[in-house]
Amino acid sequence: MWFSFWRSKDRFSLDQLRYLADQLTKVQIVNDVNKDFVIEALRSIAELITYGDQHDPSFFEFFMEKQVVGDFVRILKLSRTISIPLQLLQTVSIMIQNLQSEHAIYYMFSNEHMNYLITYSFDFRNDELLSYYISFLRAIGGKLNKNTISLLVKTRNDEVVSFPLYVEAIRFAFHEENMIRAAVRAVTLNVYHVGDDSVNRYITSAPHTDYFSNLVSFFKKQCMDLNRLISETLKNPGPDSNSTITAAVDEIEDNLYYFSDVISAGIPDVERLITDSILTLLIFPVLLPSLRTVAVNDMQSDVVTSLYLLCCILRIVKIKDLANTIVAALYYPLESFTKCSEGQVNGYIPDHGFKSESDGIDNDNLAKNNKKRLVVHVPCSSSFSDFHAQSITMLNNGSSSNASLREVLLKYVTDGDDVQVLGSLSVLATLLRTKELDESMLDGLGILPQRKQQKKLLLQALVGSASGEEQLFSSESSLTRDGIACELDVYLEKIKEQYGVSFQPPNFVSSPRVPRFQVLDALVSLLCRSNISAETLWDGGWLLRQLLPYRQSEFNKHHLKLLKVSYENSACAIEKEVKGFWPDLLITVLCDEWRKCKRAMESSSPPKEPKSMLFPPRKLFSEEDIPEGSSFTAGERMHELVKVFVLLHQLQIFTHGRTLPDQPLIYQPSDHRTNSRAQTSGLVSVPKPGTEMNLGNAVPCRIAFERGKERHFWFLAISVGTSGWLVLAEELPLKKPYGVVRVAAPLAGCNPRIDDKHSKWLHLRIRPSALPFLDPVKYKPHGKLKTKAFVDGRWILAFRDEESCKTAFLMILEEINYLCDEVHRRINPSLKLGTALDISNLSAPISEESSSHTTPRDSL
Repeated sequence: MWFSFWRSKDRFSLDQLRYLADQLTKVQIVNDVNKDFVIEALRSIAELITYGDQHDPSFFEFFMEKQVVGDFVRILKLSRTISIPLQLLQTVSIMIQNLQSEHAIYYMFSNEHMNYLITYSFDFRNDELLSYYISFLRAIGGKLNKNTISLLVKTRNDEVVSFPLYVEAIRFAFHEENMIRAAVRAVTLNVYHVGDDSVNRYITSAPHTDYFSNLVSFFKKQCMDLNRLISETLKNPGPDSNSTITAAVDEIEDNLYYFSDVISAGIPDVERLITDSILTLLIFPVLLPSLRTVAVNDMQSDVVTSLYLLCCILRIVKIKDLANTIVAALYYPLESFTKCSEGQVNGYIPDHGFKSESDGIDNDNLAKNNKKRLVVHVPCSSSFSDFHAQSITMLNNGSSSNASLREVLLKYVTDGDDVQVLGSLSVLATLLRTKELDESMLDGLGILPQRKQQKKLLLQALVGSASGEEQLFSSESSLTRDGIACELDVYLEKIKEQYGVSFQPPNFVSSPRVPRFQVLDALVSLLCRSNISAETLWDGGWLLRQLLPYRQSEFNKHHLKLLKVSYENSACAIEKEVKGFWPDLLITVLCDEWRKCKRAMESSSPPKEPKSMLFPPRKLFSEEDIPEGSSFTAGERMHELVKVFVLLHQLQIFTHGRTLPDQPLIYQPSDHRTNSRAQTSGLVSVPKPGTEMNLGNAVPCRIAFERGKERHFWFLAISVGTSGWLVLAEELPLKKPYGVVRVAAPLAGCNPRIDDKHSKWLHLRIRPSALPFLDPVKYKPHGKLKTKAFVDGRWILAFRDEESCKTAFLMILEEINYLCDEVHRRINPSLKLGTALDISNLSAPISEESSSHTTPRDSL
């Protein structure tokens, strides 16, 4: 019988389907002898049914008439080898995925055949079989709608009492394999988005509600793992640390996006379950207690991880109650969340913050499986009713002497290290951009943008609210104290009643503007700090710009004085860089960073993503940190100083109510100096190898680029505007006094020095012609070069006599001075605040392009 299967037939014909179905009917046992035939028959039937669905309806009519699916189930019961279930699951999955006819899908889902396959006791110790099974579930999930889902559930009195697809799928929701977890989530989302009320009631009834708390418990474990990973990276950073953290962050954000997708299905009870789980399992017992004030130099991975996770939850999981409850919790003293009642509360071990990867993990609440079913250990929790029975209580009722979490965030801004500052700013920026938050809550925090305040008060005035009209035209244009307290009291009471955290409501100050001024004080203080990276300061500048009104009166005199002093100190630092390693690139970097900063400040989102706080910060360099000869380190410092200067300069212009120009205020290039070395040599542009030049001002010398191979050159130092070069040329014997350029190097940063023991030798440092971190192609995020770090070169020039050596030395110093003087002249208006403010107030600023050849030497 088995050999007859291989006789020649038309592969895609009804006769072939009839033949295969007939042969399957005759199978009474499946063993090693006939398993190959059965596998091939199952595979061929899937092809024929898929073909018939698209070309000939009679194929599927025959398939239904002969009840071939029933033969599939019978074959599965007869099989004793793993290959038959594998092929059967693949066959059914292919058919379901490819069938387009609704009639065909209805048939496949009817007669309980699918539910039988879903609940069949497969041996999931075989990874391949598990993979095929999950694909089978996903195929079914992809065909769910309000009509088909009723075929897969069992009901009693119009209520769903059994839903095998959903129940079996969520058993593998926390499998160690990421692809399996993703497939299960796809199935659950298909179920949630069908929108069937009876199914929704089923999934939000006990014990199925445990799935949502288990989701958060699993997410909590991932947060613990991330915290441990960051802690290890801070202590012992490795070459793969950033990639490892990135992978962990991606997985965490994927989980939160899954929460968001679940919530978007619009099932009210699910939204409540997820909100309660996130608050009771993660926010209250872990994240908020971790925001403790510590010494600046301590490596506090707990704080960093908590700030990042708060940002992610607020940004991705868009639930109004969740966002407003988190904001209300920021008014609590830190100690309110650091102690819990004795005994384990909902999987939370007494203490606070991040402890270890096993904290809060309970594996005993898994659904019971068959003996052959794979047991997947999942972090679980007890039901929510159990949690409310033994709720969190405070050992400290939050006296006024204890700082609130909101004040802790501001303390990080003023006194924290670079990472803590960035984390706190990211939280404030995220809250500012969270649309689910009530504006009164933002105003209570002190971060409601002034344009939103004015808009709300204007609306109140237009509808006839006396208080709104009075506030709109008063000096204290803010929401009323009572409005802020009313909204806040609702959520404070909710935290106390629903989550059991007792607390004495905050004693509001007389003026609602005080929280806003506290935030402004912290931001101004931040901008005056010299130990914070420029990128982090840009985030602070962005937040300040969001809060600022369109006039200077929002600032007090102390604010303006601090910002002015900080700007002047930054201008002095830039002035010193004119004599530094990279004056030839200073104007280029200044213009480039000006455009970037202006674009960043005017953006609707902060310059840095919250996850950037998780990566090891780049070191800030002081003058003492720069080893002799390290132009790369000096370039980083120059770049950092320019970014800080640009930010402070633009804030000065903005706070004075002036229009921010598209370019920094820089004088146009001056005319070339007459009788300069560059002109007499004929090198008025970048000297390229092979260029002919006049050697009239050059000095003969010798240099060995390779050991034992000394070469004779003519040396010349030249400067043209803000550029300069060191040139080595070879004399043309037949065309004296002319030569050909062989080597050229940057003049700036060459640091000439006559050898102490050999007065005929001149030492020169040869730095790169460009800064590699300014090239995004060569530079990765988080400060890692794709290529090896640049190392400065060295030239040792040997001259005929001491006089020639000294002549070359003085030539270099003179040309460097010309270059630096030109750079200083051009950037001078940007270094003087009065000039900058006067020019920025022009109604039609003159662009550099339009005036480059028509303006006098000291014009803009």
